[in-house]
Amino acid sequence: MRKRSVFSELNHEAVMELNRAKSCMVVKKGEIIFEEGAHPQGLFCLRDGQVKIVQAGGEGKEQIIHLARNGDIMGYRAILSGDTYSCSAIALDRTFLCYFPRAAFTAMVEGNSKLAIKLMELLSNELKEAENTITDFAQKSVKERLAQGILVLKELYGTEKDGTINVSITREELANLIGTARETATRLLMELCEEKNIELSGRKIKITNPDQLVKIARFYT
Repeated sequence: MRKRSVFSELNHEAVMELNRAKSCMVVKKGEIIFEEGAHPQGLFCLRDGQVKIVQAGGEGKEQIIHLARNGDIMGYRAILSGDTYSCSAIALDRTFLCYFPRAAFTAMVEGNSKLAIKLMELLSNELKEAENTITDFAQKSVKERLAQGILVLKELYGTEKDGTINVSITREELANLIGTARETATRLLMELCEEKNIELSGRKIKITNPDQLVKIARFYT
């Protein structure tokens, strides 16, 4: 986990200090890790599992703004800004987390310039991701966004031996990820199936024609 974590630049002494402060926990699928509008008490780091970061929209509809993967930290912006959480974190599956009290995390940032720089890089990357999302929503059709969303899921979570993407996601969650209605997402998924670009098995998706899916998404990595 440390290899892609913001803590990867810490020396042994700093890592040991963080380890003394941390606690570990397991959360169930669907459990709220932290909630939009609440005051942060500490930092969460995803050790193993799948977490969606969501914001509440109109009429109680949620918008998925980020999908966390192993090694990601969550809730740090609210701690650094002294504000409440601007979004909620919800487990998509049984998830293992590390938790660092707010005081321990802020003390580590104040005393470690490399960690502060890594956090600035992370903020910059998240801003770029948000800008790209705004552009995609403005310029791409829903089908293009759906194809891109499926490719992103594959990139984030990898695949099982048979090529099935290693994440279980509902039609509602997929719709919330690409900013559309569940009915629209379901209809377009069936279109992609009929075109033999993907196969569906319950909440699982298997990409059968990746080159064509990339063309549909107008997605370049």
